[in-house]
Amino acid sequence: MVDEPSPRADEPVHVEDRGEPIIEVKDLVVRYDEQVVLNGVSMSVHRGEVMVILGGSGSGKSTLLKCLLGILKPVSGSVKVLGVDMVNASERQREEVYQRLGMVYQSGALFGSMSVWENVALPLQQHSTLDPKIIDISVRMKLGLVRLSGFEKRLPNQLSGGQVKRVAFARAIAMDPEILFCDEPSAGLDPRIGRGIDDLIVNLNKAFNMAIVVVTHEMESVKIIADRITMLAPRPGGARVVFSGSYDELAACAEDHVKEFVNRSPLDEPRSEAAEVLKQLVGED
Repeated sequence: MVDEPSPRADEPVHVEDRGEPIIEVKDLVVRYDEQVVLNGVSMSVHRGEVMVILGGSGSGKSTLLKCLLGILKPVSGSVKVLGVDMVNASERQREEVYQRLGMVYQSGALFGSMSVWENVALPLQQHSTLDPKIIDISVRMKLGLVRLSGFEKRLPNQLSGGQVKRVAFARAIAMDPEILFCDEPSAGLDPRIGRGIDDLIVNLNKAFNMAIVVVTHEMESVKIIADRITMLAPRPGGARVVFSGSYDELAACAEDHVKEFVNRSPLDEPRSEAAEVLKQLVGED
């Protein structure tokens, strides 16, 4: 079994020491029909850092992620990933960028009819000319990194939710990407399993020195994984960046929306309307 990478050192790595950004977004404006979703959003990501895109529901996090991946074209502004202009790139240019990226989807998005080994091997089989024996070694190494050695023959429906996410990470790093994108990686997991995913992100970042971009609304995860944070918030005329900086700076920020988000707590009681719906469903008076 491959040893898990040791946790990263406590000393922060300063952004100014990292050179040019490998992701750069400037003055991004995105509109769905007549509704402006993002308005003047700018951010950058440097090699070797974990950048968290933070915000509540409707803050434009997923829209920004789609723009970073070149899936959604903005009205104006620029998006550069690994030096490529994703707004004006050709299909071939985007495909070349995609081969240098990894993506962990919120649901895991594993192929249900394929084994764990087959899911992780797929990018290598499709996008490399490696010998099958080398692919097998690589797959087993990646599964070892996510602590799933011995799970190669299992199908996704034989895995727990946390194991599905770990296989998704193994597949996402199969090609040794320069940037790893994670969409709500802890969503739907209990806190203990979610903490394991947070630790995995930290360890992968340390082991491979890859940039990792995490879209989330989970403050506990942010505290553990983030080198820097870009926080989006809805505003009249479209969501904007309301904060950019470290977790400690976020916790000390006096901006009202940031304070409210950071200090929010779960509801102590179920919402009354939800209780009413439940009564109707079970036929209670």
